[in-house]
Amino acid sequence: MGNRGMEDLIPLINKLQDAFSSIGQSCNLDLPQIAVVGGQSAGKSSVLENFVGRDFLPRGNGIVTRRPLILQLVNSKAEYAEFLHCKGRKFVDFEEVRLEIEAETDRITGSNKGISPIPINLRVYSPNVLNLTLIDLPGMTKVAVGDQPHDIEHQIRDMLMQFITKESCLVLAVTPANMDLANSDALKIAKEVDPQGLRTIGVITKLDLMDEGTDARDILENKLLPLRRGYIGVVNRSQKDIDGKKDIRAALAAERKFFLSHPAYRHIAERMGTPHLQKTLNQQLTNHIRDTLPGLRSKLQSQLLSLEKEVEEYKNFRPDDPTRKTKALLQMVQQFGVDFEKCIEGSGDQVDTSNLSGGAKINRIFHERFPFELVKMEFDEKELRKEISYAIKNIHGVRTGLFTPDMAFEAIVKKQVIKLKDPCLKCVDLVVTELVTLIRKSAEKLGSYPRLREETERIVTTYVRERDSKTKDQVLLLIDIELSYINTNHEDFIGFANAQQRTAANATKKRVMPNQGEILVIRRGWLTINISIMKGGSKDYWFVLTAESLSWYKDEEEKEKKYMLPLDNLKLRDVEKGFMSSKHVFAIFNTEQRNVYKDLRQIELACDTQEDVDSWKASFLRAGVYPEKDQPESEDAMNPSDTVSMDPQLERQVETIRNLVDSYIGIVNKSIRDLMPKTIMHLMINSAKDFIHSELLAYLYSAADQGSLMEESAEQAQRRDEMLRMYHALKEALVLIGDISTTTVSVPLPPPVDDSWIAKEPSPPPASRAAAATAAPPGRPPAVRGPTPGPPPPLNPSPAFGAPPVPSRPGPGQAAYAGDPNSGSVPLIPSRPARVPPALPPGIPRRPPAAPNRPTIIRPSEPSLLD
Repeated sequence: MGNRGMEDLIPLINKLQDAFSSIGQSCNLDLPQIAVVGGQSAGKSSVLENFVGRDFLPRGNGIVTRRPLILQLVNSKAEYAEFLHCKGRKFVDFEEVRLEIEAETDRITGSNKGISPIPINLRVYSPNVLNLTLIDLPGMTKVAVGDQPHDIEHQIRDMLMQFITKESCLVLAVTPANMDLANSDALKIAKEVDPQGLRTIGVITKLDLMDEGTDARDILENKLLPLRRGYIGVVNRSQKDIDGKKDIRAALAAERKFFLSHPAYRHIAERMGTPHLQKTLNQQLTNHIRDTLPGLRSKLQSQLLSLEKEVEEYKNFRPDDPTRKTKALLQMVQQFGVDFEKCIEGSGDQVDTSNLSGGAKINRIFHERFPFELVKMEFDEKELRKEISYAIKNIHGVRTGLFTPDMAFEAIVKKQVIKLKDPCLKCVDLVVTELVTLIRKSAEKLGSYPRLREETERIVTTYVRERDSKTKDQVLLLIDIELSYINTNHEDFIGFANAQQRTAANATKKRVMPNQGEILVIRRGWLTINISIMKGGSKDYWFVLTAESLSWYKDEEEKEKKYMLPLDNLKLRDVEKGFMSSKHVFAIFNTEQRNVYKDLRQIELACDTQEDVDSWKASFLRAGVYPEKDQPESEDAMNPSDTVSMDPQLERQVETIRNLVDSYIGIVNKSIRDLMPKTIMHLMINSAKDFIHSELLAYLYSAADQGSLMEESAEQAQRRDEMLRMYHALKEALVLIGDISTTTVSVPLPPPVDDSWIAKEPSPPPASRAAAATAAPPGRPPAVRGPTPGPPPPLNPSPAFGAPPVPSRPGPGQAAYAGDPNSGSVPLIPSRPARVPPALPPGIPRRPPAAPNRPTIIRPSEPSLLD
């Protein structure tokens, strides 16, 4: 490994995994790990059990692994297992480990063969393992069995993708040898996420179950479907061996014997089997971690910096410190007041760009909703004239009046002013609702202390409700003040002389524009015209509303005008939203029953939100287009004579009073529209702000003692503990990474596999395979060969096996023997496994390494070990 620091790499990553798993998050770090993928019953779990040397994984038919199992193998003198969810408990009996895995799986997924992405963390300490971390994932399947969900295939695939798409994850693709490699699910999914093959290691299982006369030699020699990290073959226990409780050590000996005795595999036997796979994974994971250390360190540092500020207040934290509680209470109440005021007055920080809220919504209530409510209650012309005529007649009594009675004017005006109470009270209610929402929103930052948040919301909301009743009393007082004195000397009042001069034609006079030379544009914006599909379907247009017309264009450039609709005799009406439509609709129609657009009696205009509809309606009000009045069944049908028996003198009197009422009600509306926002702001909103700043703290102290108010929520305490654990885990990780030397001698990533020769060159005969396998390793000078007459005779023929192992020659700085069990270093992983010879058998003398600056000369008369 080079130094002790590198051997701490895998335990370091284990500590990080435990720290981040225990706090329920990954800290946005992709920790280096090995994910085991493959089809169901491909032998993934058996490979892991062979690593440990114990039976500890659930067994059965169908899908058995239903949650990811993060298996951390730690080399130790004692042998036991620990689960992250059972802290402090050591499992010595591995049968209990299996039962615990099954119980923990069923606890999350139930017993219906469902799956879950929540991992189980298991750490196994044993003298028989190397430091290694693997993730056993559910096997890929095609068809749902029993009561599995019908999309089980996609669920498993999505779960696998969560792990193997990360660049820091090595993929251990397990494929059984008795299926075609081209149909391997594991290699297929690995190819999707790792097309260059940088992170994929192939494992071939069930080599002993292949049909007689077939072998996987081309696969294991990396010729059929080449991988940059190559393939390793293993032989697991059969189901009969498992049922018969065959010892895993015996199974490993049988595996070793199988590779040494099989004619197709014995020349590569030293690079096959579970022990070699474990060594390879240990080394490749260590190298992989070493390669990712710089990026991991920078991520850890950035995470640490982001936590520093929040952790600062928790470093010397004492939950029962009264000083801290008093300071926190004052800060919380002050912050609540600041947030509430910002919501009302508006601020530049944390601006909501999706919805109106706070002061902006209250402003909209004042200047759009309230005026709209006032205009909605605009009197019906026919009904008003009838009321005026009845008032005149009742005032004259039995006499025929010669003059217009002013008492009729006062009676009608007072009746209309009283109608203002409902929209004014509704305006107050809308503002109160918005204020309660603001209080709740501003109190969200007090969530760390549930009792404080609850009391603050209760006290401030109660105060707002109290001010609500006082504000309504003041609003009603304003109405009563208007009723108490009808000021006919107001400068804007037209007076009796002017009213008598107006004729019936003047009542329907055309609108006078503010500036005759200009067109006053009231509003622009996009609207959808709802038209049936038979007539062309709904379309979006750019609308421009002026004081005298409504025009729509193709787009906002306003170059291509589609239509212009005069506003004379137009009114608005509400339309119910369609069953399949998500838009809000209102309509425009002509009161004289004329077509508005083409052959349509009304056009329906649609907006995305109800707020847009209300805003457009308010704009139409400014242009003089009012909402339609619900016309109840009037008494016209019952008493037709009442409306037609009006003599010319009475008609003139009605028209005069009508003009007077219209003028005076306009003055009252203008006054109420101006006073209502001022009254609400003074009596409710400003009063609430003053209350929060000056009196809220006193009310809180009287409501409960400081200890109960500042009692932390369980979530806050847990969050603080998690943050501190995360902080210390990050600091420890950075310390450990800093102690590790990254200059360790290790094997670099294998070069890309050149598979272009596979199709061009025929497979060499068996006699020349040994010669092909003895090419000089990379980095050494090429050997100069003399003419060799024919293939060389075999060296040291062994009576036990047909072909002996071929000796290898170590290069400088490498281990003496690639498979020497006494060697302290881990065997190197070549780029092409077929070209690496097995270990040198005992008794064969080693030749010294070649001189670095001149080629090695091999005499043709002597048989060379390299041949």
